Amino acid sequence: MENLPKKVRSKKLNTRVDLTAMVSVSFLLIIFFMVVGELSKPKIMDLSLPHNDDGRISCGPMREGENRSITVILDKNNRLIYYMGLLDSPIIAPKEIQYGKEGIRKELLSRKQNILGYSSRNLKPENIIVIIKPSKKSNFKNLVDILDEMAIAKIETYAIVPEFTPEEYKLLALK
Repeated sequence: MENLPKKVRSKKLNTRVDLTAMVSVSFLLIIFFMVVGELSKPKIMDLSLPHNDDGRISCGPMREGENRSITVILDKNNRLIYYMGLLDSPIIAPKEIQYGKEGIRKELLSRKQNILGYSSRNLKPENIIVIIKPSKKSNFKNLVDILDEMAIAKIETYAIVPEFTPEEYKLLALK
């Protein structure tokens, strides 16, 4: 009995599963689906349409925008040309004006005050729209100067538009 082989007992291994990676993957999936769900929601923008006196929405040929829009064209050599309305039938014909307190600022402030006279509805004077069109020959200082004038005159609605119409190109070539 001495030579009998000893019975070898197998060592029992711990059968624990590490779930750390599974938790990480599940959190990543949750975040992914939350972001996809948020991005797939339709985005809605309020659209302000003109109302008639009886409160109904009117989409007729109203031309309120030209009554309160001023276009400012910046050109080379500190030239500044402005007009009000549409260029083919302007409310104020295009004219050259200077920068500063006695130039464009005075004009913007007076137009802001007179906007109620041009409007068929009761618009606030803050509803003036200025379209700034810098030409390729204008310099950056002129653009900064006109943006400063917008801030000084407290005009909140303005746009910088680099495109010119053919009529505006003719206007720049004339003067």
